[in-house]
Formats: sequence, C-alpha cells, structure tokens
Amino acid sequence: MISIILPAYNEEKRIGITLPKIIHYCKTRFDEYEIIVVDDGSKDHTKNLVKKYSKDRVRLLCNKVNRGKGYSVKKGINNAKGSLVLFSDSDLATPIEELNKFMRYIVEGLDVVIASRNLKASNIVVKQPFHRQVIGKTFPLLVNLIALRGFKDTQCGFKLFRTDVARKIVRFQTFDRFSFDVEILFIAKKMGCKIKEAPVKWIDQKGSTVSTVKDSISMLLDLFRLRFNDVKGRYEVD
Repeated sequence: MISIILPAYNEEKRIGITLPKIIHYCKTRFDEYEIIVVDDGSKDHTKNLVKKYSKDRVRLLCNKVNRGKGYSVKKGINNAKGSLVLFSDSDLATPIEELNKFMRYIVEGLDVVIASRNLKASNIVVKQPFHRQVIGKTFPLLVNLIALRGFKDTQCGFKLFRTDVARKIVRFQTFDRFSFDVEILFIAKKMGCKIKEAPVKWIDQKGSTVSTVKDSISMLLDLFRLRFNDVKGRYEVD
C-alpha cells in the first residue's frame, strides 16, 4: 500500500484539478492506496473541496493554524498507513506519473528517492520566472557549502520514502517550513539511508506561496541552524 501526502494551504484553485489526476493514477496503478491531504490552516474552501473526494480514499487532516509545509508533511507521514509514502506539491509540478520510476528504484533496495530539477536528464517543460531560477540555482550551492553535500536539488516537492524510514527521520525533524527538505535529507544521510536523486519531468505552475525574499532569507538562516543543531547533538540518530 502507498500513502500519498499533499500539504495544502489555500489550494482551492488547484486541489480540485490535482486530486482527480492522482485518484485516477492510483486506481489504475495500485490495489491499495490512500491520499492524505494535510490542510495547513487554509482560509479558503480547500477543506470543503477535499471532503468531496472522501469516497475515493482521500483523507483530510487539518492544522488549526498555519504551521508550515514541513510540519504538514511530518503530520502526514506519522498518520500514513502505507508501507511507502510519497509527498508531493499540490500543484503537481512534478506529474504523478513520475512515481512509476521512483517505485522501481525503491524495489531495487533504496530507502529514499527524491526528484531533482537540476540533473542533466531532467525535463523542464515550463521554466520558473527568471528570479526564481536564480534562487533555484543558488540555494543548492549554499546547501552544499553550508549544510549538506551531494545533492543538486533538495527542494523539489516530490519525494518517496519507505514509511518506516520516514518515521524515524521525522522524529528528529525540527524545521516546520520550507527548509525542512534539507533537514530530513541531512538526517537520512546520518542514518545511513540509501538515497537516490532522480531526474524528473517538471512543469512550473503559477501561484507559489514561497516568498522570494522573506522565505529565502529564512531558509538561508535555517542552513546555519541545521549546522548548530548538529553540533549540539540534535541529530544523534539511534
């Protein structure tokens, strides 16, 4: 069984398009599946739209207030019933069909497979606006310099885990917002997990909730917080 987690904040314009695509894919691909939408304190009609799909194995979890993407993904992982868990952005910038090859990698014995836009084999169908492209190229360099080496793209929102491994990882997770991806990969490496960064098809979607300035500064500071946490022994895994 696979669990697919969609963190969602004010996604009423997209969730009604995304869920039917994922439901159709799952029905044709898996005997058992569940889709977990974690509503992160949305102020629009996201929750009401999600409830309409409850008969299609869609579960809704709600944060009373906005807690962040990382917090929502962690909540989804801890509530997942499947042996495998994928978290995906609600806009499906990485099409759900990319899960096919990710599943093959897991069968080969990997623990974690992450999507990457910055590998040569990746197919960027629609590019981000120029300023976001610059950030998308600069942040991985800073990640490698300050916090975590070996990855070209930690932030692509499409990652597949063995659920037992994911639960061990998020036990040590401290970041609730967008830089949580770096932290969970850092923890996964410390645990000795087998991780693959895989090229994907990727289509930029308008409506990102990431603030170019505010969130970029916060994410940069989190790289130093991660190093500080590590020095303090916060990630001393079993």
